[in-house]
Amino acid sequence: MAALIKRIINTPKAPAAIGPYSQAVLVDRTLYVSGQLGMNPASGQLVEGGVQAQTRQALVNMGEILKAADCAYENVVKATVFLADMNDFASINTVYTEFFSSNFPSRAAYQVAALPKGALVEIEAIAVLGPLINAS
Repeated sequence: MAALIKRIINTPKAPAAIGPYSQAVLVDRTLYVSGQLGMNPASGQLVEGGVQAQTRQALVNMGEILKAADCAYENVVKATVFLADMNDFASINTVYTEFFSSNFPSRAAYQVAALPKGALVEIEAIAVLGPLINAS
Protein backbone atom coordinates (compact mmCIF):
# COMPACT_ATOMS: atom_id res chain seq x y z
CA MET A 1 0.00 0.00 0.00
CA ALA A 2 1.36 3.42 -0.95
CA ALA A 3 2.06 5.85 1.86
CA LEU A 4 -0.11 8.94 2.15
CA ILE A 5 1.47 12.32 2.69
CA LYS A 6 0.57 14.18 5.86
CA ARG A 7 1.22 17.92 5.91
CA ILE A 8 0.73 20.30 8.82
CA ILE A 9 -1.07 23.51 7.84
CA ASN A 10 -0.20 26.64 9.79
CA THR A 11 -0.80 30.32 9.12
CA PRO A 12 -0.08 33.41 11.20
CA LYS A 13 -3.37 34.84 9.88
CA ALA A 14 -5.28 32.58 12.29
CA PRO A 15 -4.75 32.23 16.05
CA ALA A 16 -1.89 29.98 17.08
CA ALA A 17 -2.86 26.67 18.66
CA ILE A 18 -3.36 27.01 22.41
CA GLY A 19 -2.36 23.41 23.05
CA PRO A 20 -0.46 20.49 21.54
CA TYR A 21 -2.29 20.42 18.19
CA SER A 22 -2.05 21.87 14.69
CA GLN A 23 -4.34 24.44 13.10
CA ALA A 24 -5.03 21.84 10.43
CA VAL A 25 -3.67 18.60 9.02
CA LEU A 26 -3.82 17.67 5.35
CA VAL A 27 -3.77 13.96 4.47
CA ASP A 28 -3.92 13.24 0.75
CA ARG A 29 -6.78 15.56 -0.34
CA THR A 30 -8.60 15.70 3.00
CA LEU A 31 -8.08 18.67 5.31
CA TYR A 32 -8.94 18.42 8.99
CA VAL A 33 -9.32 21.90 10.50
CA SER A 34 -9.04 22.07 14.28
CA GLY A 35 -11.76 23.79 16.26
CA GLN A 36 -11.61 27.55 15.85
CA LEU A 37 -12.63 29.98 18.54
CA GLY A 38 -13.64 33.58 17.95
CA MET A 39 -10.14 34.79 18.82
CA ASN A 40 -8.35 37.76 17.34
CA PRO A 41 -5.19 36.29 15.74
CA ALA A 42 -3.03 39.26 16.78
CA SER A 43 -4.04 39.45 20.45
CA GLY A 44 -4.99 35.83 21.10
CA GLN A 45 -8.07 37.12 22.93
CA LEU A 46 -11.73 36.40 22.25
CA VAL A 47 -13.45 39.14 20.30
CA GLU A 48 -16.08 41.21 22.07
CA GLY A 49 -19.70 41.34 20.98
CA GLY A 50 -21.17 38.02 22.03
CA VAL A 51 -21.83 34.77 20.23
CA GLN A 52 -22.40 36.26 16.78
CA ALA A 53 -19.11 38.19 16.86
CA GLN A 54 -17.27 35.09 18.09
CA THR A 55 -18.91 32.93 15.40
CA ARG A 56 -17.93 35.40 12.68
CA GLN A 57 -14.32 35.54 13.90
CA ALA A 58 -14.11 31.74 14.24
CA LEU A 59 -15.26 31.39 10.62
CA VAL A 60 -12.86 34.10 9.43
CA ASN A 61 -10.05 32.24 11.21
CA MET A 62 -11.16 29.00 9.55
CA GLY A 63 -11.13 30.75 6.18
CA GLU A 64 -7.50 31.78 6.66
CA ILE A 65 -6.56 28.18 7.44
CA LEU A 66 -8.50 26.97 4.41
CA LYS A 67 -6.63 29.50 2.23
CA ALA A 68 -3.29 28.31 3.62
CA ALA A 69 -4.19 24.85 2.31
CA ASP A 70 -5.40 26.18 -1.07
CA CYS A 71 -9.04 25.62 -0.12
CA ALA A 72 -12.12 27.76 0.40
CA TYR A 73 -15.40 27.50 2.29
CA GLU A 74 -16.85 25.69 -0.76
CA ASN A 75 -14.41 22.83 -0.07
CA VAL A 76 -15.84 22.19 3.41
CA VAL A 77 -17.85 18.98 3.46
CA LYS A 78 -18.42 18.61 7.23
CA ALA A 79 -18.54 21.07 10.10
CA THR A 80 -19.07 20.65 13.81
CA VAL A 81 -20.28 23.49 16.00
CA PHE A 82 -19.79 23.43 19.76
CA LEU A 83 -21.93 25.86 21.74
CA ALA A 84 -21.74 26.95 25.34
CA ASP A 85 -25.52 27.49 25.17
CA MET A 86 -27.83 25.74 22.68
CA ASN A 87 -30.13 28.76 22.91
CA ASP A 88 -27.55 30.50 20.68
CA PHE A 89 -28.21 28.03 17.82
CA ALA A 90 -30.30 30.47 15.75
CA SER A 91 -27.80 33.29 16.31
CA ILE A 92 -24.87 31.25 15.04
CA ASN A 93 -26.91 30.09 12.03
CA THR A 94 -27.45 33.71 11.02
CA VAL A 95 -23.69 34.26 10.85
CA TYR A 96 -22.93 30.78 9.48
CA THR A 97 -24.99 31.51 6.35
CA GLU A 98 -22.76 34.52 5.61
CA PHE A 99 -19.94 32.01 4.96
CA PHE A 100 -21.90 28.98 3.74
CA SER A 101 -24.76 30.16 1.55
CA SER A 102 -25.61 27.14 -0.61
CA ASN A 103 -24.68 23.49 -0.99
CA PHE A 104 -24.17 23.47 2.75
CA PRO A 105 -21.69 21.06 4.30
CA SER A 106 -23.07 18.40 6.60
CA ARG A 107 -23.00 19.60 10.18
CA ALA A 108 -23.55 18.67 13.78
CA ALA A 109 -24.06 21.06 16.69
CA TYR A 110 -23.61 20.26 20.35
CA GLN A 111 -23.99 22.12 23.61
CA VAL A 112 -20.92 21.48 25.73
CA ALA A 113 -20.14 22.07 29.39
CA ALA A 114 -17.34 24.53 28.62
CA LEU A 115 -15.07 25.73 25.83
CA PRO A 116 -11.44 26.90 26.00
CA LYS A 117 -10.89 30.49 27.18
CA GLY A 118 -14.58 30.74 28.14
CA ALA A 119 -15.58 30.92 24.46
CA LEU A 120 -19.25 30.84 23.47
CA VAL A 121 -18.68 28.88 20.23
CA GLU A 122 -16.05 26.66 18.58
CA ILE A 123 -16.22 25.38 14.99
CA GLU A 124 -14.18 22.61 13.36
CA ALA A 125 -14.33 21.37 9.78
CA ILE A 126 -13.29 18.77 7.26
CA ALA A 127 -12.60 19.93 3.71
CA VAL A 128 -11.57 18.25 0.49
CA LEU A 129 -8.92 19.83 -1.74
CA GLY A 130 -9.52 20.42 -5.39
CA PRO A 131 -12.46 21.46 -7.51
CA LEU A 132 -15.81 20.02 -6.48
CA ILE A 133 -18.75 19.57 -8.83
CA ASN A 134 -22.15 19.70 -7.16
CA ALA A 135 -24.45 16.95 -8.35
CA SER A 136 -28.09 16.51 -7.52
